[in-house]
Amino acid sequence: MVVPAEVSRSQQQYSPMAKSNVRNKGCSCLNDGFLYLGGVLLAFLLVWSIWSYAGPSITYSSEPKVDGLSSKFGSDSQNCVPGEPAVNISYDPPDETFYDDPQVSYSIEKPVKNWDEKRKEWLRHHPSFAAGARDRVVLVTGSQTKPCRNPMGDHLLLRFFKNKVDYCRIHGIDIFYNNVLLQPRMKSFWAKLPVVKAAMLAHPEAEWIWWVDSDALFTDMEYKLPLRRYDYKSHNLVVHGWAKLIYDDKSWTALNAGVFLIRNCQWSMDFMDTWANMGPISADYSKWGQIQRSMFKDKIFSESDDQTALIYLIYKDRSLTDKIYLEAEYYFQGYWLDIAPTYDNITEMYTEIERGDEKLRRRHAEKVSEQYGALREPHLRTAGNGKGSWRRPFITHFTGCQPCSGDHSQMYAGQTCWDVMIKALNFADNQVLRNYGFVHPDLLDSETVTETPFDYPEEGPW
Repeated sequence: MVVPAEVSRSQQQYSPMAKSNVRNKGCSCLNDGFLYLGGVLLAFLLVWSIWSYAGPSITYSSEPKVDGLSSKFGSDSQNCVPGEPAVNISYDPPDETFYDDPQVSYSIEKPVKNWDEKRKEWLRHHPSFAAGARDRVVLVTGSQTKPCRNPMGDHLLLRFFKNKVDYCRIHGIDIFYNNVLLQPRMKSFWAKLPVVKAAMLAHPEAEWIWWVDSDALFTDMEYKLPLRRYDYKSHNLVVHGWAKLIYDDKSWTALNAGVFLIRNCQWSMDFMDTWANMGPISADYSKWGQIQRSMFKDKIFSESDDQTALIYLIYKDRSLTDKIYLEAEYYFQGYWLDIAPTYDNITEMYTEIERGDEKLRRRHAEKVSEQYGALREPHLRTAGNGKGSWRRPFITHFTGCQPCSGDHSQMYAGQTCWDVMIKALNFADNQVLRNYGFVHPDLLDSETVTETPFDYPEEGPW
């Protein structure tokens, strides 16, 4: 340690070993006093030096200050560090779980047994995940392994995926995008089942796996899945459909399997085994196609498909409706041709609601968007749900458009598909961009955005 020159001189001047011509008693006492003070000063400097390295930094009055920072964030930088996260993603204990069992397979061809017990055990070893497991959802989607044949197909799929990512970010949902065949024979519409099963095993922390087709998009970014509705009678599978069309009309469009919510449990594992065995991995695949075609007269192609297979299972075993919820009270997924003409009117109605409610016009962080969805609900009591409603449709599904291949249904022109997709994507994107201060003034123009004024939409030429 470097001793200041003043201290060094004091020690030399007042040391009892130093020679002096003045040796009277009074001077001796004075010398002892200075020696004592010098020792105290030296000790103080030593303690101060150690404390300055180990203790908190000192802000000198000569340093510039930023107005308001001290009161808002505190003077200690440690106040900026958040507390322990609710879920500890850095902790995986050495205790054995089903992941350590070589008999457990992710393959759709190999059944999983005692899954409820295995999942509970995993949650017991990972208690930070257990608390919110009941409401935890993982969204799964995907597309083909190769580039699209349709020149604009890859761009459209990218925007459809962005839409799903936006919704999941707003609502705190994990998302998995898959673009490989986990079972090479399970192609096309059957490819989803191997992915869903693998996702169940990969996410024991989640109560629900939510499959959403690549050509389906969220058009109400505020709406939340009503999970308590499906818990009420312990339903394990939710699809958009109508019992009358299954049992009375025997129609292959009685439900749509492109969007479904399935509980992460043993019942679901067993049901997917049965469902998948009507697909290409079955030795009776061709026979299943014939059975479906003979039972559902409006089915337009001969091979067995996942949607007709699901309808067949429900039709043959009515008790399945105790576990399968046919959701028709809102657009769990909605047919795009029914929805397309409504976007402009819905935009006008929602804008009018916000003009009359300043709470909904308030700028806010994207993270708290769910609160504003709840604030809007009282204004939507008369909006209705489903066809004819002016409520935003939850999911718009472009069934039959085939944006990647371009092989759209002959019921409508391809350009109609692409134009309505762009309009739907921008309709949804406006709900996201709003929190970033911009909107598309024209839903058919993806490139142009306009900054929103402070009290939008109360002020401005909207």
